[in-house]
Amino acid sequence: MPPPAIIAPSILSADFAALGKACSDTIDQGASWLHIDIMDGHFVPNMTFGAPVVTKIRPHVKRPSAAYATGTFDCHMMIAEPKKWVKDFQKAGCDLYCFHYEAAVDSTAAESPADHSESRTNPKEMIRYVHEQKMLAGIAIKPETPVEVLWEILDNTKEEEVPDMVLVMTVHPGFGGQKFMASELPKVKALRERYPNLNIEVDGGLSEATVDQAAEAGANVIVAGSAVFGAKDPADVISKLKGAVERRR
Repeated sequence: MPPPAIIAPSILSADFAALGKACSDTIDQGASWLHIDIMDGHFVPNMTFGAPVVTKIRPHVKRPSAAYATGTFDCHMMIAEPKKWVKDFQKAGCDLYCFHYEAAVDSTAAESPADHSESRTNPKEMIRYVHEQKMLAGIAIKPETPVEVLWEILDNTKEEEVPDMVLVMTVHPGFGGQKFMASELPKVKALRERYPNLNIEVDGGLSEATVDQAAEAGANVIVAGSAVFGAKDPADVISKLKGAVERRR
């Protein structure tokens, strides 16, 4: 049986003028995690927010009592230099640090924003480093990246170098409100068939209208932004999203 349904509303669609309350309200409405989109204007063309914002909203949501539990801050790092920011986000209150495969194969091994290193990092090393900082590690792929690049990583016999979650983007990263790309669901299906116990997250264009497709393919972690924060009854939407996944477990 696949892992349980996890609904992770993206706070990119929340009211920034009352962000702390929006975060706590969403958890109270039934969300399991909060999905926090970090964009640097380099890896993706847009910019959002950094570790100081995570620090400010962390007191509004109780820390998870165990790995993957309610209150998990799922930080989606759409940034060009993911290793540089691991420690800052751990200090800020991140629980799951999800970096992009595409960044990890072409970025510096420097361990802080002020550091410089001629060495390069790689996905396995990044996963190990995130685990060393006592966080869960996720790895994300863009639509143009074939899922097969993950097989070597997921089949690794070194547990500390295996990700705790894979994120399959169902839009091109960088902006909210894009149309759901069903073309990416074969990646989810392939992952679920090979790794039945893996947490598989989908992000982009998820709503009541598209969640059934994602759940049928095998996704158990659903990121939804405007579908939740723009709803008249967010609790009802969260419940329906969760139900769609649970019915297919």
